[in-house]
Amino acid sequence: MSKKRRLGRGLAELLAVEPETKQPEPADATGKPDLKIADTPGPVSKRKSELPADQPQEGDLLELAVDEIQDNPFQPRRMFHEAEIASLAESLKAHDILQPILVRKVNDKYQLISGERRLRAAIKAGWSTIAARLRIADDRLVAELAIVENLQRKDLNPIEKALSFRRYLDEHKCTQDDLAGRLKIDRSTIANLMRLLELPDPVLDAIRNENISAGHARALLPLDNDRQQVVFCTRIQKESLSVRDTEELVQQKILEEDGTPQPTKPRRRTSTVNRQVADLEQELRMALGTKIEIRQSRSGRGRIVIHFSNNGEFERLRKLLHADPATTADLKAG
Repeated sequence: MSKKRRLGRGLAELLAVEPETKQPEPADATGKPDLKIADTPGPVSKRKSELPADQPQEGDLLELAVDEIQDNPFQPRRMFHEAEIASLAESLKAHDILQPILVRKVNDKYQLISGERRLRAAIKAGWSTIAARLRIADDRLVAELAIVENLQRKDLNPIEKALSFRRYLDEHKCTQDDLAGRLKIDRSTIANLMRLLELPDPVLDAIRNENISAGHARALLPLDNDRQQVVFCTRIQKESLSVRDTEELVQQKILEEDGTPQPTKPRRRTSTVNRQVADLEQELRMALGTKIEIRQSRSGRGRIVIHFSNNGEFERLRKLLHADPATTADLKAG
């Protein structure tokens, strides 16, 4: 290259070789978690002293040919916005500054760990080489770093996040609780996203294409079958329904199918109670992922009915109702 590029700062502080120690911040009001990998046991890297002196060392800054860097096999992102890549490429041409990507060495080749958007932009900008920081890492750590990098990006869709969780759990034979502990995120974040994978493909496509939100999709989970979920998904898009509207319509549909009469003009003195019962039904449906009915008489007595469609669903609900809080989120996601 004709001139030495300056190096930016940012994600390197998250994925650095020797990050500055500080206390993790709690999740904010939107539920955005602190995405710092926990110091949990496991063979994730070698110290410099364990590497041969003639090999690149942990933390070394390298200048690598862009066409010799292998893709990250654990990259959860499947869709890249070309407009964003093009915009970043134009910025590189104008300012010639880029934070180093993160790589590891695998069989005498360099494999990307994080920074795929930067690498793509550098290639689009016509760069032949790019600055890279070396990390000595095994497959498990690479998978965790890929999840962390993408979780903090707002434009990574919920299905890509859910699939990255499922792949990690399958490959490393661990529980949602284990993964949450390693990534320092709330277990319910993992459970709620993975439940979306139970929805039919047309609904998943609508989420990927940002036609409906994850909140809309979760509201469809209590419906009995795929066809109903697809019908409601289409209606959400056509009528621009809010998540609250969707929850109420789903609840009405469930009650209609069960034959529960819906009063057209509820008495004023019982309207608050009816609203509270309806809200509780919805909360239980979202928590258990199945149809719930609460029937209450004028005297205040009543019953809660939990529906299940087969033996497998019954067993899941039985375990969920008997589980302690430490395992509840795993059972919710099936």
